Amino acid sequence: MTPALTALLCLGLSVGPRTRVQAGTLPKPTIWAEPGSVIPWRTSVTIWCRGSLEAQEYRLHKEGNSETWDRQKPLEAGNKAKFSIRYMTDAYAGRYLCSCLSPTGWSEPSDPLELVVTGLDGKLRLIATPSPVVTSGGNVTLQCGSWVGFDRFILMKEGEHQTSWTRDSQRAPSGRFQALFPVSPVTPSLRWTFRCYGYYSNTPQVWSLPSDPLELVVSGVSGKPSLLSQQGPVVTSGQSLTLQCRSDVGYDRFALSKEGAGDPPRRLGRQPHAGLSGANFDLDPVRPSHGGRYTCYSGQNLSSEWSAPSDPLDILVAGQLPYKPSLSVQPGPTVTSGENVTLLCQLWSSVDTFLLSKDGAADPPLRLRSKHQAGQHQAEFSMSPVTSAHGGTYRCYGSVSTSLYVLSQPSDPLELLVNGPSTDPGPSPTGPSSTAGPHWYLYVLIGVSVAFVLLLGLLGLLLVRHRRRGRGRKPGAADPEPKDRGLQDSSSPAAAAQEESLSALSEKPQGTLPEVPPFAPADAAVQDTQPEEGVELDHRQNARDEDRQGLTRAQAATSHAPSDVTYAQLNRLTLRRETSASPPSQPGEPPAEPSVYAALALR
Repeated sequence: MTPALTALLCLGLSVGPRTRVQAGTLPKPTIWAEPGSVIPWRTSVTIWCRGSLEAQEYRLHKEGNSETWDRQKPLEAGNKAKFSIRYMTDAYAGRYLCSCLSPTGWSEPSDPLELVVTGLDGKLRLIATPSPVVTSGGNVTLQCGSWVGFDRFILMKEGEHQTSWTRDSQRAPSGRFQALFPVSPVTPSLRWTFRCYGYYSNTPQVWSLPSDPLELVVSGVSGKPSLLSQQGPVVTSGQSLTLQCRSDVGYDRFALSKEGAGDPPRRLGRQPHAGLSGANFDLDPVRPSHGGRYTCYSGQNLSSEWSAPSDPLDILVAGQLPYKPSLSVQPGPTVTSGENVTLLCQLWSSVDTFLLSKDGAADPPLRLRSKHQAGQHQAEFSMSPVTSAHGGTYRCYGSVSTSLYVLSQPSDPLELLVNGPSTDPGPSPTGPSSTAGPHWYLYVLIGVSVAFVLLLGLLGLLLVRHRRRGRGRKPGAADPEPKDRGLQDSSSPAAAAQEESLSALSEKPQGTLPEVPPFAPADAAVQDTQPEEGVELDHRQNARDEDRQGLTRAQAATSHAPSDVTYAQLNRLTLRRETSASPPSQPGEPPAEPSVYAALALR
């Protein structure tokens, strides 16, 4: 290699890199803040600036200042610098840029970093309407408001990639300043936790105190938990209250929500209890604002989705209205099982609803609309028939429609004692079925059985009476002839006379009674029949007709005639025995004997 070639090669190695650096530009540095760009008042923050390996110095600039705010040498890594703010105040709030210096000059400035300080007076409130509990894919509106007249409101979604929305302030009818942020669709794949702030337009980097975080509960279809109160649904102001959310599924977290509140649900971790997973939510001391309808939810830590809601639980705060009802019972405080009992709640003041509660009952109190009667407002709670399960101590309350979960003072306690066994404990007396008997079908069966026994007794009585009549006939009286025979009469002359009399009867007009010639004492068994033309005598005998209508006898006492017996069977005719006085006899003639006859009444 010649000396000239060697010189040219060394010149290329020494000039080439420098020529490449001069021909290009340094990359634009990157700027960020830790722990974030929104910093609470008087807390520390670190601003980082990262450039190229050739950078020898980093400078930090704040918009509005012509001078360099700070300059730092690169760290050992050689490509970034650190700018620290020990106590963040409004003096440090603003927009920052950084740049780096290399042997060839300064780089382009970085993109701006907006550093915000929070803590200005006037804390905000963030609520969700209609509820912070949203079904998967549903919509919700977040409302950020304050009594302080901020010009703008900002909603920030927490997470790895913070998202923010800004809205102008609006004056609500109540006088509050607020902004509405629609959020949709809500899916269980993400965490939905929000905070909001307010600021004035002349200091956009100085924000108010943040609102409390609001996490939306995205409810699903998994098994719902149960919610109950250890103290019962009716509580008084100042006492302790614990709501228990329980599930037989191994959930890790639980949330309690109040209907219509809009506040974020209270969340607790798993608290195992008797083999169940659950959490206890303490709401003590009780205040009037605790009255309302509650539901709880459960979920897994590995998923952002929550379970289906529990059945609602109403919490009623007593003693908030300045009147006290009276409670009475009819027929009395001591009754027998099976009786009908009525509890009467009365009040002189005007109320819309009366409530009846039983001490120790987990079921919600019974509610009845108030009725105005005799100058008082009242409601009647019926328990019929009463069982031993209805026994206990009762109290009643009054409420108004404008405050459904705030009650009056309780009435004096009334203890109901129920004597006698109860075959079934039945439902709770304060449940919705307290006015219906537990065994109505049993009473129907008893009634039918009693009626059947009475019917058997009546049939037996009729049978005994019929047999006594058969034994009571005179000795020698003839029994009725077979059904296929007509009127039977003996060969005595008296029988002919009776037949002649009956023949005359059939020829007379209806309503005219013939005289029956005297005949020997005899029993005449009579059975009625339906005549077709005039009066028709039927000789058929029917045992069933005898039981239903009986036998009517006609006896006629005449002169001492031979002991021949004449009888007749009459169907559907009723005989009525009468005595008719004979017309005055002619002078010189012996007085006529009275006539004995039987009146036949047609049906």
